[in-house]
This record gives sequence, structure tokens and C-alpha cells, in this order.
Amino acid sequence: MHAPLAGIVGALDETQLELMRACIERELEARLQGGPSGPSGISGGSHAGADGFGAETLHSIVTALSGAPGTGGGAACPRGAARRGGEAPYPPPAPQGTKDVPCPAQSFEVPEGVKHLTSEQLDELTATFHAWFGAAATPVQRRSRGRLWVAFLMMRHGALRLGEALALDDTADLDPVRQLAIVRGHGGREIQLPGPVMREVQRVLDDPMMFGLRGRVFRMDQGYVRRKFYERAAECSIPKEYLNPRVIRHSRAVELLRGGVPLKIVQGILGHQSMNQTANYLRFSDDDVRRIVHHYLNKETRMKTSARNAFTGRVTSVVKDGLLVEVELTTNSGLKVVSVITEESAQNLGVGTGKVMTATVKAPWVILAREENRLKTSARNRYAGKVARVNLSEIAAEVVVDLPEGTTVCALLTVESVKALDLEPGTDILVMFKAFSVILNVE
Repeated sequence: MHAPLAGIVGALDETQLELMRACIERELEARLQGGPSGPSGISGGSHAGADGFGAETLHSIVTALSGAPGTGGGAACPRGAARRGGEAPYPPPAPQGTKDVPCPAQSFEVPEGVKHLTSEQLDELTATFHAWFGAAATPVQRRSRGRLWVAFLMMRHGALRLGEALALDDTADLDPVRQLAIVRGHGGREIQLPGPVMREVQRVLDDPMMFGLRGRVFRMDQGYVRRKFYERAAECSIPKEYLNPRVIRHSRAVELLRGGVPLKIVQGILGHQSMNQTANYLRFSDDDVRRIVHHYLNKETRMKTSARNAFTGRVTSVVKDGLLVEVELTTNSGLKVVSVITEESAQNLGVGTGKVMTATVKAPWVILAREENRLKTSARNRYAGKVARVNLSEIAAEVVVDLPEGTTVCALLTVESVKALDLEPGTDILVMFKAFSVILNVE
């Protein structure tokens, strides 16, 4: 299961709280009736109690909240988009129609030099720590392990440095009402924690065995804590070198960025002085950059014009003959579009090499043809593609064609033309339009 509450940062509104309450009430009712509560998550087992929460509960909470306002549910950048590095999608894949929308949060790669765990590995480590805490045989052992358990939760969900976690005053630096952990001193900040995590911390701190330690529950030797982290490697499938507080902090940062939390907010959570430090967790390939920029530039253009085919890019060539001007535009995805306009229009638009412009072509001006190799035409703009879909009406048909570099072109034809060309999804097709049909504009 993907880290259940990784993307929920900040207070929940009333609707979300009601959804969470309903999920927890169902879970508690099932437990009281002796029903299964699912596999152990952060709580469960013999020490879960009324304040504990199991993996099934968290699954229900996140599933419910994914459609509630303010959590990003159903947005164009779903958390369920495919991930790199074997990280499984959660919640389930996005509804049909959003799967091709590029999502920066899911597209970035983590640089090789940054050791981190996937969300699934973090879940496994959390379950391992909780099981170890729950298996304490004596009250003294339970107190010792409970201190490490809450320190782990602070690092895993708050992305605290080891020194910051061990410097916490459990009576003054935790705000259960606002669900905050307060880091003091250099790099001081307030960190929002998921409500269930804060309640689990409070449950452990309220154990009578902790009363004599209140105010210094977190005050432990760093070497001792690191050693206990390494010992957990024998109980899970995570390599020993990845079981240390630094890697967990890196992992939480990556998890938040994958969840769509803005870079500036993650910087604040981590306590980085510069955003460049936080940006070290991200790396986009050239293909990802082109695909993402192309999508959002086209999206912006579609909002500002009624033309179905809009190509935004930079002018890479300008040829003048005294009356007309031939302008070549290259988009971020590498598509080249040629337009011919008058000298006066070029002057009014301020056309020049390097200038960002948008070329638009109305759908009725797009020509489709089969058998590319045998076709001779005067059209300057020619692109081979595949038919993505055909929408028919009684008179006209809308044909959408996908080009190999990611651009989508729409043509408006008569129904008879569609029949004559035998067009259907998957058909190889040549897209053409004349340079005189291309309209150039600037913001």
C-alpha cells in the first residue's frame, strides 16, 4: 500500500473530517464485533486500542478523501500515475481521459546519489517498527521501544533530522490540537503531521510507563538510535545501508514531491535554507521536459483561442522577399511549422529569430491523405501520424491524429471523405496544411 497520508498536508475541512470519522467508526465497530481489521499498518494488533488505526482503515480514509475537496482527488495530475523505480500506483489509476496528461510530480527521477526508499518500503519499515514495539515483553522494554517508535514516526512523517527529532520536548514541542511538531533553534519551523500519526504519538506518550520521562522522551543517544535502526534490517527486506535516519528523511522528501506537494512547501518542511537544496531530489529527463512543457503550453493556448490546432514555440527561421515573410516555428517537442505572412504583419508582430509565438490552423484547413510515398503536394507542412479517433455526425467528421513526437492535430472532413479514406483508429495517415493557412500570433 502506498504511504497513506503522504499527500495530505495541512488541516482538513469539515467534509474531509466527516469522511475520516466515518471510516474510523466503521473500523472500530468491526473490531468490537470481532471482525478482521486488516493487516497491521501504523497501529493494530494487541496494542492498537481505540486510538489505533489499521492499514484497512487508512486505505478507506485515503480512498474517501481522494474525492473530497482540497485533497487533489480527481485532478489532472493523479497520484496513481505511473512511477519510475517500481513504485506502485496508489490510489487506483486515474479515470479514463487523464492517463495521457503529463504529471511533473510523477515524471521526475531521483538522482542516483540520493539514497531513498520507495513508499512501499517506508510502509514495510513502519510495520516492522510497530511490530517490534508491540512485541515488547516487559513494561520497561515497552517504554524503551516506545521512545524509539515515536522518534521514528517524527522522522518518517515529519522528515526531521535525527538531531532535531531527539531534541524535541514532548511536553512543549508537540501541539496535538493543531497537529504540529515544533522544531526549535537553527532551522526552526512548524511541521504539520497527519492526524492519525499525532494521535498515535500521543497514545504512546500517555502510557503510564512514560510519566517519569515526560519532557525528555525523545532525548536518546544518537548512536543508540542508529544501532536500533540497523537492527530492523534483519526483520524486513530493506538493505541495512538504507536503514538510517538520513535515508528516511530523503525518502519522505521524495514521497511528498511525488504526492504533488509544491517544492517551496517541501523546502519549508525540510528546513532547507535554499530551494536549490530541495531541488536536488528532482531530475527530469530531456524527453520529460519536452513532453510536460509541450502539454502545458498547448493547454494554455487552447484556453485563449478557438482554433483546435495551436502550436507554441520559438521562431527558428525568417526568410523575407520584400512582400511576404516565411516564418519557421519550432515547438518544444521538435515539431516545425512553416507560415507565410505579409511583411506588414511580420512587422506588427515583431517577428524575429528566437521570439516565442503561437501558430494556429483551423481544423477545416487540415488535409488528410493516405499513401504518403506516392503523394505530391505543395503543402509545406507535412507530418506522418496515426488516427487516434473519428467522431462522426450526419454531415461532417472530426478526425484526431496523433503525431509521433506527441502533438495532436484535428481535421474537419466530410463524412464521405472519411469513408473514401477508410479512416479508423490506428490508421497511418499524412497530415498536411499550407503555409498560408497558418496564422501567427503573440501574447
